[in-house]
Amino acid sequence: MAKKSPDEVHPVKAFGWAASDPSGHLSPFSFSRRATGEEDVRFKVLYCGICHSDLHCIKNEWGFSTYPLLPGYICFTTYTPTRKSIYLIMVARERYIVRFPENMPLDAGAPLLCAGITVYSPMKYYGLSEPGMHIAVVGLGGLGHVAVKFAKAFGARVTVVSTSPKKEEEALKRLGADSFLVSTNMDQLKKEQFTLDGIIDTVSAVHPLLPLLGLLKANGKLILVGAPEKPLELPAFSVIMGRKTVAGSNIGGMKETQEMIDFAAKHNITADIEIIKADYLNTAMERLAKGDVRYRFVIDIANSVADIYRETTQRK
Repeated sequence: MAKKSPDEVHPVKAFGWAASDPSGHLSPFSFSRRATGEEDVRFKVLYCGICHSDLHCIKNEWGFSTYPLLPGYICFTTYTPTRKSIYLIMVARERYIVRFPENMPLDAGAPLLCAGITVYSPMKYYGLSEPGMHIAVVGLGGLGHVAVKFAKAFGARVTVVSTSPKKEEEALKRLGADSFLVSTNMDQLKKEQFTLDGIIDTVSAVHPLLPLLGLLKANGKLILVGAPEKPLELPAFSVIMGRKTVAGSNIGGMKETQEMIDFAAKHNITADIEIIKADYLNTAMERLAKGDVRYRFVIDIANSVADIYRETTQRK
């Protein structure tokens, strides 16, 4: 049997935004996708969230990026523009499809497939979803603000820990946290020593773990979900005393992701978003690197492709 050519294996023309080097600058990029198979689902893409992992990857901050690189949430754009319909499509195995409940908005719900499951899964796995737990969320960003919402929905008492005193009002009055600590204020931290059942650490920059471990009760758990590009220092004695656990968590399986979406819909949990078009991607990445977003960028796919289609037809 003759070997299929690349065009036969990946016959669907596709388009996205890719980085060509560690500068991380994103530019239009054409590629191809495989055809729809018997166990596949083909679907329209209306909204697409941007994660801090995209930023790490396009700049090769984790050391394993290869170029050209289409970030995980931006390589979405297979499209079939016509005069009557302009939209994006993707193809996925049916076992990787998540059903959104009718009351879950697509734009503010999209980031939950990343940020939502990233914080939901460790809370469930490490026993922090039981009512009455006292949980701290370290970092009030894309992951952190969603973690606060899930923890409150689980019935936890929630403390937000941040380097920025300016986020106190946001944490307490708008997101519903019960208390707030400034991570550099040693007096505040000392008063709260040995009070926490668990900590969800969402920070993606290098930061000290010792002050956080001091907040945990005996048998308390510090769960890392942020991924700094450099190693963190872990003093052994601070873990040994009190039999504390330091662990990590990535995302979750499909069953748990569906469970998370259903739970979020039931409790009216969505991400706080800023909607952008694809021509704003590089500016969005620059702002994301500075923490200048509240709290997740979401790309309006349909309008982005409509703009591209208009530009393409005007050139012709």
